[in-house]
Amino acid sequence: MASMAEESIKRYLFASDFDQTLSFDDSGYILSEIVGIPTEEFERKLSGMTALNLVQQGAELSYLLLHDPEFRTRVRRQHLVEVGRRIPLKENIKLLFQVLASGIEGYRFDFYILSAAPVEVVRSALEGIVPPDHIFGTEFRYTTAGEIESIVRATAGYGKVEAVDRLQSMLEIGPDRIVYAGDGSSDIHVMLHVNARDGLTIAVSESKRIAQIAKRTVLSSNALAMLVPILEEVAGWPRKRIRELIESHGIMVQEWARSETDWVTLRSSGAPA
Repeated sequence: MASMAEESIKRYLFASDFDQTLSFDDSGYILSEIVGIPTEEFERKLSGMTALNLVQQGAELSYLLLHDPEFRTRVRRQHLVEVGRRIPLKENIKLLFQVLASGIEGYRFDFYILSAAPVEVVRSALEGIVPPDHIFGTEFRYTTAGEIESIVRATAGYGKVEAVDRLQSMLEIGPDRIVYAGDGSSDIHVMLHVNARDGLTIAVSESKRIAQIAKRTVLSSNALAMLVPILEEVAGWPRKRIRELIESHGIMVQEWARSETDWVTLRSSGAPA
């Protein structure tokens, strides 16, 4: 009976960006602060990278870490870990992970992070929330002194497409059972890829570049709000049932206004999860 029940569960991949999708600040700014590079100098370097289109969108920081003299001589592996400890996260990422894994009747979503940020940053930030082997970011080789030596893999631009395809193959699911959430230019390639194969894409910012590509947009400081488009578009749930599920975890749906975008404000009601 247990085997039959398991077979009846529809399995999906939920993949999410990290910087400004699950966090509030870009990791590059925090790293600059830690190693003593002024914010305006970091912004100048970043703008230069963007204007030249020299690297894949989203991988500008990784390029600076490898090739810019100021970053390369100052940044060590431990600095990237420290960035992760300092970066402010959106609320209830762990609860989102748990609900997607086993809290939606008839469905299971395998939660993975695909980020252009250094993998040490993301794993440090999400320690105890998302398993390390579910987090893919830009990987570096280091010298014995901890200095960045070379890039192994950058999960940015088309690199995210390749990561999604690898996960789809590993999980043995169809392309229409992929959900991707992101906020910026580094997510454009993978969103177009997911859309073309009938998956669901969710923008968590009003950036025109990304909002006009994503099938749904949801804005909230609470990561659990991403359940709204998933439950509506994938599971076909009505608003009342979605509200009841969220509130069953002690989270009150304080405001839910819709135009072309879902504006969701959640706060703890003090009820037990």
